[in-house]
Amino acid sequence: MGRRVGMEVSIAAAEAVALIDVDVVAAYPITPQTHIVEHLSELVANGHLDAEFVPVESEHSAMSVCVGAAAAGARTFTSTSAQGYALMVEICYIASSMRLPIVMVMANRAMSAPISIWNDHADMMLARDTGWIQTVAENGQEVVDLLIHAYRVAEDHRVLLPVIVNLDGFILSHVIEPIELPSKEEVQKYLPPYKPALRLDPKNPVTMGPVGVPEIYTEAKKAQDEALKNSKKVIIEAWEEFAKHFGRTYRPVETYKCEDAEVILLLMGSIAETAMRAVDAMRARGKKVGLARIRLFRPFPVEELVSTLKNARTVAVIDRALGFNGHVGPVCAEVKSMLFDHGLTPYVWNYIAGLGGRDVTVENFIEMVDMVEAKAAKKEPMGYEIINVRE
Repeated sequence: MGRRVGMEVSIAAAEAVALIDVDVVAAYPITPQTHIVEHLSELVANGHLDAEFVPVESEHSAMSVCVGAAAAGARTFTSTSAQGYALMVEICYIASSMRLPIVMVMANRAMSAPISIWNDHADMMLARDTGWIQTVAENGQEVVDLLIHAYRVAEDHRVLLPVIVNLDGFILSHVIEPIELPSKEEVQKYLPPYKPALRLDPKNPVTMGPVGVPEIYTEAKKAQDEALKNSKKVIIEAWEEFAKHFGRTYRPVETYKCEDAEVILLLMGSIAETAMRAVDAMRARGKKVGLARIRLFRPFPVEELVSTLKNARTVAVIDRALGFNGHVGPVCAEVKSMLFDHGLTPYVWNYIAGLGGRDVTVENFIEMVDMVEAKAAKKEPMGYEIINVRE
């Protein structure tokens, strides 16, 4: 039987990894991810998790160890943040290209400079084109559940791709929340024993990661792209199975009061809970406002977002990272492209919010809706702005 506990979310993430019974953990501690790997090292040292904990000298080495271990057939885990992810990203491309089902927690943090240890989504955006599946948690329960789900998806032979579970640094990683931790028996019923599709074996030698000459490179990348696109069906199947086992339902896009919404706030991560309070306040004033939260970032949930936004008059996309393109933020760019492809023409304004840990309040969301409605009424050219800036 599972147990309901009050637990720091980082510790809960490590406990979930232990329930999953991973074989190898390789990680380099970096704030705000540190408590995850510290607790995993304790679990291994105390005999609660029968795994190899590999302390490395850098994140580049952490991902290199994971690639080697996964290629040898081990169930692997790592975790990182921000500059640490930047240091390991070279190997992340190799992990997805070699179709290795590694799972990683990214405790999202701003990228330097200036140096910041606080939360935004710049590191997640750095990972968006690496070929990894990415999910985004709103709270501690989702962190635990998405981790268990991640291994089910990654190791499915129809997928065989690495997965990042994103959680907001400090905002989630360092808070204590009520969390329902399943038992190991319950996790094992949901998560089959890992059977690698292909692994390094001296008795059956194979080559992994060979040179991709021009005659084969394009075909290899197309196959990888197809695998990512086709993973969505498995991701949804795995969530449906998760609901049967654990009673909690997950979807690629979560909606709140969107059925009749004329204005929709679209965002990712933990700020959704604050945004929901703002939606309630605006609904009480008679405004038809809704909230859509992206839980599955890669592959991008086009079908679900089109269905959610098709009747909206106005959409406010909240990015928590800059695109540095002089145009819009990274998520908004994808949303606009998707809407154009499907012939949808709502007024879309992009807000950049919460950079480097800057607070985003209920009042901020209400202001965003008021401003986007005014801009739409005046038919101002669509664009973006950074909110809460001292000028």
